[in-house]
Amino acid sequence: MYRRLTAIWLLVLFCGAAFAAGAVKIGDIRIVGLERVSKGAVFAHLPVDVGDTVKPGVDTSKIIRSLYKSGFFDDIKLGFDGDTLVIKVRERPAIASIAIEGNKSIDTDTLKEALRKAGIDKGRVFDRSVLDSIERELRQQYFSQGKYNVRIESEVKPLDGNRVDLAIRISEGVVTRIRRVEIIGNEHFSDEELMKNFNSGVPSWWAFLSSKDKYSKQKLEADLEILRAFYMDRGFLNFSIDSTQVTLTPDKKDLYITINVSEGDRFTVRDVEIKGKSAGKADKLAEAVEVEAGETFSRSKIADSIRKMKDELGGEGFAFANVNVLPRIDEEDNEVALDFVVDPGKRVYVREIRFYGNAKTRDEVFRREMRQLEGSWYSSTKIKRSRVRIQRLPFVETVNIERKRVPGRDDLVDLEVTVTERLAGSFSAGLGYSQAEGLLLNLAFSQENAFGSGKRLSVNFNNSSSNTVYSVSYTNPYYTIDGVSRGFNAFYRKTDAGKLDVVDYIADRWGLGVSYGIPLTEYDGLRFSLNYENILIKTSDRSPQEIRDFVAVNGDEYDEFTVNSTFTHDTRDRTVFATEGNLQRLRLEVAAPGSDLDYYKLSYRNVLLFPFGERYALQLMGDVAYGDSYNKTTDLPFFEKYYAGGIRSVRGYRANSLGPLSVSTDDPFGGNFRTLASMEFFFPAPFAKDNRSVRMGAFVDAGNVFKDVDDFDENELRASAGLSFEWLSPVGPLVFSLADTLNEKEEDRVQQFQFSIGASF
Repeated sequence: MYRRLTAIWLLVLFCGAAFAAGAVKIGDIRIVGLERVSKGAVFAHLPVDVGDTVKPGVDTSKIIRSLYKSGFFDDIKLGFDGDTLVIKVRERPAIASIAIEGNKSIDTDTLKEALRKAGIDKGRVFDRSVLDSIERELRQQYFSQGKYNVRIESEVKPLDGNRVDLAIRISEGVVTRIRRVEIIGNEHFSDEELMKNFNSGVPSWWAFLSSKDKYSKQKLEADLEILRAFYMDRGFLNFSIDSTQVTLTPDKKDLYITINVSEGDRFTVRDVEIKGKSAGKADKLAEAVEVEAGETFSRSKIADSIRKMKDELGGEGFAFANVNVLPRIDEEDNEVALDFVVDPGKRVYVREIRFYGNAKTRDEVFRREMRQLEGSWYSSTKIKRSRVRIQRLPFVETVNIERKRVPGRDDLVDLEVTVTERLAGSFSAGLGYSQAEGLLLNLAFSQENAFGSGKRLSVNFNNSSSNTVYSVSYTNPYYTIDGVSRGFNAFYRKTDAGKLDVVDYIADRWGLGVSYGIPLTEYDGLRFSLNYENILIKTSDRSPQEIRDFVAVNGDEYDEFTVNSTFTHDTRDRTVFATEGNLQRLRLEVAAPGSDLDYYKLSYRNVLLFPFGERYALQLMGDVAYGDSYNKTTDLPFFEKYYAGGIRSVRGYRANSLGPLSVSTDDPFGGNFRTLASMEFFFPAPFAKDNRSVRMGAFVDAGNVFKDVDDFDENELRASAGLSFEWLSPVGPLVFSLADTLNEKEEDRVQQFQFSIGASF
């Protein structure tokens, strides 16, 4: 075999001289040295074929380059045996195994997936240049985590059969920490004031979990923009950042940042003018301008003014309105005149509205929520409201509305509405636990979007130590084309009040009802319901004297016909985990004439939400409720009285424990008047990526229940403060709170940690 190959190559060398002398027409092609690579793969990369004429120099270089590009070979040689083109190759080795050691911050599967995408995998051809680039990319990954002293070593061990073992050894080192950030050139403001909102720096001594001292280039660039905005909003029109130095210590464990700035002079606004075309909205555009003559120049106020002016024009159909600010700077007097130049452009109309992503829900369900209509002029105000209305549907997780120009037309756009649907229906059987009700057994069928129609249907069975509930309900939110809703419900509920830590009695209640919802404005609505309910009260030896007296006078079974009316004003951005807006609800429930018991209940609730960025919100809540009897009924029925305390009212106090007590048994009896207040700051859970289903809060609660309005005493209000956690889990809502009471009294029942699993919010 060896002699044969030697003879072939002597012939090749001999023919090479003839080949060098001039062009050769290829009669055949022979490939020598293949082991794993198929001939077909080689021929696929050859730029020549049998019958082609090959010239020395240019053509041979082209052949070799093309074969090298395939990535299969380490060495390639060409020669001729007569008119046969002979190609001798040496294949690159195959990867037999890959071992990664020492990685902790980045898991092995993630690293192997990155190698796989780069072409480095078991059984693949090994390319050293690709491995070098992977090492560089891996270093960048660790640099982005602040580990600048990382060491990465690769070992390639040759094996028999032209194979290699690949080992990547990583020594991650420690995170490089920022030890000092210094600003040089600032005269008007201190370093502390300038760096107050920086993401990079030295954290306070108490912030031991802070990552502020972890350096990244992206964080520093964001901080420089924060610094620039700080000066531009305080009149320093000529402010500049001259240079930024980032210095590592020799051991790469510590880092120092120095920022050199030139502040310049402070400028004030001389005058403000609106120029160009106002499209009949001159007064509204003037109101939108937040900058006034005589005040300090502020870039953010100018940006807000431009945005509001565009919104004003966009609400009137000018979708592509343009507003530019032309500053006239007086360097001598440090003043600047601002000209807002307005070009509304053409009024734009909406040609089509298309929906995407709704695999389950019919288009008409979303279309009826649209306030922007096809064929009418474009309105940014109506489009924003349309987005909020769709977002508020319980079966929608996210919604995005994008405008698209119609080709060849500058006065037409199409709207593309893309929705992400959430689970709209479920059949579940499960267990839960509530401190107020104990073990919960739940069997439920719920469909918020029955057959993609937007109609709601639910059948529920809930059983706990204190409550047994059977219920069925159906609601059509668009019973009429104008948005009038209609619903039906029927239920049976058995309540053992003694197991709710209140006075002892058992109430068997069943009933049915019909309700109508009438929209009054975009944000206001009325809901009316007519209900019939049968109530049977069972007392025991442990029942307090107050209940026995009530039953003795009014009997133990009642037929009640109630009329409920609710006025709602709701501007929230969504119904679950809202971050901004206002919810006001005024509710009146009256037992109609003909009922065995005559009473009424009136309540008012106000919730205000203030956003702080996209991930934080402050919620203020106030709630007041009152009930009483009329005609021959002596008092508000004891089973309709108000209670407070627990995870849904004043946290930190045991559920239903606040308020008047029974004189005879000293158990919570409830009252006719309740007042509650709460302030809670919501923020994202540090360990959760999905802020749409998990949130935390820091709260202060206050409130109590009183026998009547005349018995209200502000000194009897109870207060608490603490932390909350809420999670919309696959098994149902989970609610936790850890609270410390602020002014409890000796007779109060305190419960610092409270939770509810599988119960409704």
